[in-house]
Amino acid sequence: MKAPESLAFSGLSYYSGAVNERVIIVGGGVVGLCCAYYLSQEGREVLVLEREQEQGDNCSRENAGMIVPSHFTPLAAPGVVTQGLKWLLDAESPFYVRPRLSLDLARWGLSFISCANSRHVTASAGLLRDLQLASRELFKDLSSHFDFGLQRRGLLMLCESSDFLKEEEELAGKAQELGLRVEVCDPDRLRELDPGVEMNAQGGIWYEQDCHLNPGEFLNGLKEKLIAVGGELRYGCKVRGVGDGIVELEDGERIQGAEIIVAGGAWTSGLARSLGTWVPLQGGKGYSMTLQNPGALPQLCSLLGEAKVAITPIGDSLRVAGTMEICGEDLSINERRVQGIIKAACRVFPDLRQEEFEGIRRWSGLRPCSPDGLPYLGRVEGREKVLVASGHAMLGLSLGPITGKLVSEIVAGRSPTIPVEQLAVDRFA
Repeated sequence: MKAPESLAFSGLSYYSGAVNERVIIVGGGVVGLCCAYYLSQEGREVLVLEREQEQGDNCSRENAGMIVPSHFTPLAAPGVVTQGLKWLLDAESPFYVRPRLSLDLARWGLSFISCANSRHVTASAGLLRDLQLASRELFKDLSSHFDFGLQRRGLLMLCESSDFLKEEEELAGKAQELGLRVEVCDPDRLRELDPGVEMNAQGGIWYEQDCHLNPGEFLNGLKEKLIAVGGELRYGCKVRGVGDGIVELEDGERIQGAEIIVAGGAWTSGLARSLGTWVPLQGGKGYSMTLQNPGALPQLCSLLGEAKVAITPIGDSLRVAGTMEICGEDLSINERRVQGIIKAACRVFPDLRQEEFEGIRRWSGLRPCSPDGLPYLGRVEGREKVLVASGHAMLGLSLGPITGKLVSEIVAGRSPTIPVEQLAVDRFA
């Protein structure tokens, strides 16, 4: 047997020799579970390690549940920085950066600013479109194997002002150039598309290919399918470090595998340090509330354009979600920002009343946000047994299946069906 080889920054050691053929996935959110599902379909033994307890508050379970080919513009886009600075002055705005002494935050912010340009948006649009449409097809296939309430009715981008509607019309034109099915709607057309609900909007955009689902049921279905083929999920497993073919837990336990997939969401950046690379990520906190007997129940999911609030019907309930707080790992509830979400929802859907939200649980989750608004997907340079699949920001659910499929292809040694060079894990290192 060879002498142990020390791993940079981790204090871990990896011993060559007989290595378990299972794949270890760090992270049991939607991306980690999608990776586990598609790897198990390839016949691989899979172990998923999740830091939360079962049914914990990871970012996947109570999000808005949207599949969004309409979202082909990365978070880092022209005008975002200027608008973000204006929003900082509004306690109920949809965007906030919590000031704190953090070198990681400063470096992330500088990288974000450098990426927020039209050149980056143009270079990213085709890739995001391809990923989103491929993921949509995989959702359709998965829905034939287990039920998670998939609804293929499209999404309405609702605009309260004429000025914002003009901006969205321009974006709709770009969507059409990319081959997406899009329709600009006046208020009458909005009523035709969703006749059972009143909407206060100057108009909107119907993105016909967008979908919505029940994210909790989707996660449950993935788990059941994984367990049925012999996969294992372990909860309450906080990972201290990752090496080439080995994971060390905070309690000191070391677990070996043939491959390690790091899908740790907002905690991925810290795990990447144990691999000797820099994967900049910031946690982007969002909130959701679910009304069981809402005063308004639309049939289509929608985004309130100015307020950046998501409205999703899930069966007979209504999920209302929003905000982006760059806040590290803090999951505390800022009620002022929650009130901003509620006010916007009641303003656009007047049959909703603010009293309906009293006593309703405020859920929060951390989205893993990269500086350029693109995920990280691929092998870590210099590490033959480690892949990263993280940094999806608001698109984790939407891009979950295609991420899992691409990871399974890479692990199998095949060329990924969609090129992922632009998503290189070490692109900021």
